[in-house]
Amino acid sequence: MKRKYNIALLGATGAVGQEMLSLLEERNFPVNNLIPLASARSAGKDVDFCGEKIKIKEATSNSFAGADIVFGAVGSGLSRELASSITNSGAIFIDNSSAFRMNDDVPLVVPEINPEDAKKHKGIIANPNCSTIITAVAVNPISKLSPIKSMVVSTYQAVSGAGAAGPQELLAQVKALLANDEIKSNVFQYQIAENLIPHIGSFLDNDYTDEEMKLQREGSKILHLPDLKVSCTCVRVPVIRSHSISACVVTESQVSIEAASKAIDKAPGCKLYDDKTKKQYPMPLITSNQDIVYVGRLRKDLTNENGIALWCCGDQVRKGAATNAIQIAELFID
Repeated sequence: MKRKYNIALLGATGAVGQEMLSLLEERNFPVNNLIPLASARSAGKDVDFCGEKIKIKEATSNSFAGADIVFGAVGSGLSRELASSITNSGAIFIDNSSAFRMNDDVPLVVPEINPEDAKKHKGIIANPNCSTIITAVAVNPISKLSPIKSMVVSTYQAVSGAGAAGPQELLAQVKALLANDEIKSNVFQYQIAENLIPHIGSFLDNDYTDEEMKLQREGSKILHLPDLKVSCTCVRVPVIRSHSISACVVTESQVSIEAASKAIDKAPGCKLYDDKTKKQYPMPLITSNQDIVYVGRLRKDLTNENGIALWCCGDQVRKGAATNAIQIAELFID
């Protein structure tokens, strides 16, 4: 295999694309040639990479010649539109959108959990939803002790999960509140400052949203648990960065808190952060701008003898998106 790789980054100007650029440099990914791609509006602008300024090119069906790996950080529509051009070029397409996640012939991969699935690709590998990644990393150590049958989950999702405009709107609303000015809401359905919004995504026929159903559908595929059932509520919260998740998991057989704690503590990508005497538990402030999922507040579920309750936090822009995609690519480098 090549020692250095030609990398195309589709969506180089977006929040996730910018994070990918930073992480490729931070992780010393062996980049031979970087091809930053974006819309015609951004073409001609520069991105900074490893001390150089590189011109952004317009993303078209002819943009991928010579690329070894293409990272997708765009919406599902554009991913679908360009996928055949990418795979026909011979590149591996690691896509962060929801376009191909549930396709039977497309691996859905979290490298700490199912790296072997990545090798079964046919040109496309899907990056899971951010909350799915964070939750799956936290509960996988428990599932290895006894397979998980069901989960009741609530996600508390930071405004940056809605893109770069999310934090801008939150901060603008905070300033408006302090100045007693008019509150304007464009990114979110309602005012997010001093508020919670229990609605992310589009409502489905079963009254859940598509965002809420992702954890069952994607979690089942990643964890290799075809019968997994998940009841999920997704909430947007006035936090800039790092998603938080409350989960009650029910396993086939009883798992002690001690055993679950030890398994989490040893699991790749996890940090057991759980000491009630020191009031030590995961929070967005301590889990932002890094790649580890912090897990704490482990306790027995009082409604089911095979249940364990936990709380976890992780940076959704990094581990929930950009880092996970680059970790997938690292499975293929020399």
